[in-house]
Amino acid sequence: MLIVDTGPLLATADRQDPDHVSCRTVLEEDAGPLVTTALVIAEAAYLIDRQLGALAEAALYASIVDGSLLVEDMLVEDWQRVRALVTRYADLPLGGTDASLVAIAERLGATRLATLNHRHFRVVRPRHVSALELLP
Repeated sequence: MLIVDTGPLLATADRQDPDHVSCRTVLEEDAGPLVTTALVIAEAAYLIDRQLGALAEAALYASIVDGSLLVEDMLVEDWQRVRALVTRYADLPLGGTDASLVAIAERLGATRLATLNHRHFRVVRPRHVSALELLP
């Protein structure tokens, strides 16, 4: 299982992005499943539409429809953990979107995260492992 942040989704969609090849390789070659949250989808869709247009945004939704990207439902316990993480890492600051990824990684027992935001995720300490493995 690979948890997926906004950055790799945007970089994969944008051929001009300097991280396009590395992110596309990680997402396409990983055994999966690729899992994210609705917060990430909202953030990625906004950025993709703004930078690349509606057709590129529609391609993001197609990856959900075809099952390439799974959107994990957030449980009340996940929202409680998001609140705790945002509070604990307020000086970072760790926003709710990033915290949602940590929360689902903890609940699902996932240890790997596709992100370009290594600065934040190197600091955050999940409950179930000493640190998440960050890709690419």
